[in-house]
Amino acid sequence: MPARLPSWAWVTGLTTGAIAAVVVLAVQADQGTKPTAATTRPSASATADAKPSAEPEEKKPVTVPADSGTGRRIVYSLGQKRVWLVDASDAARRSFAVWPGTVSPDPGTYAIGKRTEATTGSDGVPVEHIMYFAQKSGVFVAFSNAVDGSSPPPADPGVQTGGIRIAKPDGKALWTFGTAGTAVRVVE
Repeated sequence: MPARLPSWAWVTGLTTGAIAAVVVLAVQADQGTKPTAATTRPSASATADAKPSAEPEEKKPVTVPADSGTGRRIVYSLGQKRVWLVDASDAARRSFAVWPGTVSPDPGTYAIGKRTEATTGSDGVPVEHIMYFAQKSGVFVAFSNAVDGSSPPPADPGVQTGGIRIAKPDGKALWTFGTAGTAVRVVE
């Protein structure tokens, strides 16, 4: 009668066999055919009523509002819900849309005052790059961006918030541009 192997020997043998099978399959898969990019473009079929494809519409740069002053400044348009970073030669270096809170500053010239790296907004969202520049009806008005890059939900008109939210990449650019004392021109 043949000697019986201990159960651990069977498990070891089965495991070794399974590993060998996986290695063989991996080698076969690695040597198989590989997808390649098409080297030719599909040809267009000619038809009598074929029309050339429309060119994408060029986006015209949004110009800095004419009544926004001169020199290096941040311009905030209440009506357009947009900000421009304008250099000393009056050239717009960057422009982006914003999501204003329920309290807007009056048109006029302000300056960046207090700057805070990060905090929690009045809506409970963690924000960063907070740059205060105005106060109205006891509410501080500041630019900021959500840490997670999200846009704010629609503002509850019954809650007074002065946060002007911006997209995360724009928040970083504004933080770099808008040092303490930088002029902020608010226009209609």
